[in-house]
Amino acid sequence: MSDYENLLVDQVGTDGRVGRITLNRPEKLNALSGDLLFELNEALHDLEADHETRVIILRGAGRAFCAGYDLTPNPPSEAGKKRRTYKSVDDKKRTLLMGIRTSMQQITDIQMYFWNMAKVTIAQIHGYAVAGGCELSMMADLVVAAEDAQLGHPGHRGLGVARNGVIWPLVIGMRKAKELSYTGENITAVEAQEMGMINYAWPKNELEDRTIAFADRIAVMSSDHLAALKVNMNRFYENMGIYSSVRSSTDHDAMGQFTDFAYQWRDQMQENGFKAALDWRDGPYRGTDSYKR
Repeated sequence: MSDYENLLVDQVGTDGRVGRITLNRPEKLNALSGDLLFELNEALHDLEADHETRVIILRGAGRAFCAGYDLTPNPPSEAGKKRRTYKSVDDKKRTLLMGIRTSMQQITDIQMYFWNMAKVTIAQIHGYAVAGGCELSMMADLVVAAEDAQLGHPGHRGLGVARNGVIWPLVIGMRKAKELSYTGENITAVEAQEMGMINYAWPKNELEDRTIAFADRIAVMSSDHLAALKVNMNRFYENMGIYSSVRSSTDHDAMGQFTDFAYQWRDQMQENGFKAALDWRDGPYRGTDSYKR
């Protein structure tokens, strides 16, 4: 398989029949940069083409699974790498809708490939799986997490919409999906298991071993038959409109960059920096959940 700068790829389980991809930007909490996403796409294709690999685990290095999209400006790609970029602002720094939408569609294509690939996939979460990290994990067939892990999409607090916003109603129901969307709240893995968002919440020190054991049990079956089972299940959700819903969500996410709040967010980022902008966004929500008690 290829060598990657932002990923680690190995084989685990009985006879190496479980492939494992590790997001490897721990200094950035595995934030999804353009280069990482395109490497992930390549790694998924490599493992799908390997007939001996039956199940794929996706996890993160360091303190988190993935803290979302990398919002810092993308550095130039390394020599030999070709990554398409789309003009999202004009010469007067005005945002261009179709440039943003096309860039987002590239991300959606990678996520939907993860959803639809012929291998069974398991997202293994610890620390944070928020924003783009939560989106990515929701595209896996199965999700397991450390009990204290945090899942959610705080970007719903005025910064567009999310692809998992249309996955959530299918797995947790409309009411809870709307609540999480309207509040941008994170939940623990224990809460996520209770509402059906994930399969299992395990003690953090048992997460890796249990995930491999879970994957290895599934991998007893042949690649071909697992693929047939997955396609059969996925077709049900495709008939319910998951493809069109995720595509529409991408368009709405692009349009969401043009709301009054989105403009204020960009002003905060430019004037005060990322951390201050997060505090500005999240501050009004702190201490406002007394209705839960």
